[in-house]
Amino acid sequence: MMRIVRPVVTISGLLALWHGAYLLNGRRSYLLPSPWETLQTGVARFDSLWGHALVTWGEILLGLMLGTLLGTISAVVLVSWATARRWLMPLLVVSQAVPVFALAPLLVLWLGYGLGSKVAMATLIIYFPVASAFLDGLRRTEPGWLDQARMMNAGRWATLWHLRLPAALPALASGLRVAAAVAPIGAVVGEWVGSSAGLGYLMLHANARMQIDVMFAALALLAVFSVALYRIVDAAMRRLVSWQTETNA
Repeated sequence: MMRIVRPVVTISGLLALWHGAYLLNGRRSYLLPSPWETLQTGVARFDSLWGHALVTWGEILLGLMLGTLLGTISAVVLVSWATARRWLMPLLVVSQAVPVFALAPLLVLWLGYGLGSKVAMATLIIYFPVASAFLDGLRRTEPGWLDQARMMNAGRWATLWHLRLPAALPALASGLRVAAAVAPIGAVVGEWVGSSAGLGYLMLHANARMQIDVMFAALALLAVFSVALYRIVDAAMRRLVSWQTETNA
């Protein structure tokens, strides 16, 4: 019962705060539309909003899959080969020193205004939290387990596959949860820089024409998608590491 009550109370509270801000703003819809006005716009323009949402959703999912794949492979390579770690780890750190958003115009220039540049942007944002979290988990395997594996004459790959990887799954799950939360950022920023479809494109287009209600309707739909993605990833990760016990403070 509480699983239903808590989200309802949270959503109701957010809508109440939104409506309160609308009233304090003097009901000036051209600055901040009310929740009801936003809902009406969303219903009236549902076909357009849904079409753009599907484009953004596809970009987010592809970026999440590619970022996760590249991040996990990089972590395994870095923990398996000391030489690769010495050469590639500094590059991994330096890559995060450059603001990812600053690369968006270059990605659009190189990959065009289509799907590729948006997926690449989302992949870059997702890659680092997945790679760093998984690498940290792989490097923090219980020393006693590793000693026991060596006593049993387990090879490097057997130790990695049967010991390090399972032990690092909770860390990977944490990285994927962070990745799911930030995944929409890359796709939307890429659409702002240059695109012809997507919720980011629609928001930029509506803002230029002072269609603030449309912009808020697109933003609300993006928020719903983002929360849904996080919940899906979180549920999948709970199943993946179902053996891990959770403690409540």
